[in-house]
Amino acid sequence: MCWHSVHAMLKAEIIKKRRELEIHVALQLGRGESVGLFGASGAGKSTVLACIAGIEEPDDGFVQIGGLKLFPPSLPLHRRPLGYLTQEPGLFPHLSVSKNVSFGIAPASQAEWIATLRERLQLDTIWNAPAALISGGQARRVSLARMLARKPPLVLLDEPFAGLDRQLVRELIDDLVFWSREVGFSMIAVDHQAEVLQRLCPQRAIVLEQGKIVQQGTWEELDRAPSTPLLRSLLAPL
Repeated sequence: MCWHSVHAMLKAEIIKKRRELEIHVALQLGRGESVGLFGASGAGKSTVLACIAGIEEPDDGFVQIGGLKLFPPSLPLHRRPLGYLTQEPGLFPHLSVSKNVSFGIAPASQAEWIATLRERLQLDTIWNAPAALISGGQARRVSLARMLARKPPLVLLDEPFAGLDRQLVRELIDDLVFWSREVGFSMIAVDHQAEVLQRLCPQRAIVLEQGKIVQQGTWEELDRAPSTPLLRSLLAPL
């Protein structure tokens, strides 16, 4: 399925009750915009993404992309017009890299686009190799290619660079920023490093603490006047 014709305007209010806290986050994202969700571990960032992606179901609220309602009721995962990358590449180990990238779409209809991704993401040398035999860094590139092959209007990133070396992280960030301009998708990114989020989503950030938004704005605004002591410590240079 290719979703690039869907107007990527996300409106969401996520209410999710956990034993230790209640997450209540409302956000809106226009076509081509990006935002970084920032905060300490356990603030609820990943839960917000999981609820938008359909991996988890909110207890209340709504999720909508353009005129398509994702919740309520919960729309099946395969019908949600979005891409979702996490720390786990989630590839099919018995399939080749090429079949992983084109899984679920008609390769002939997207042949030129897939060839472009193959070249840009440096997958030529492993294109016909089983996914089980490639390295962890290569697997992240393949999962990125598989997501982009569908041209999703919304991309969700939940710390997909964890455990990778700094050079590869820089390359993958550059690829994502490049494709966000080329394809025009909107993006919500979660990472524990402010530096990574500032490069992925330079214009805007939303800060969560204990499941609630405590500040949002540009990174310059956050750095100049952090609203809480915890945010000040998170933004401090290492």
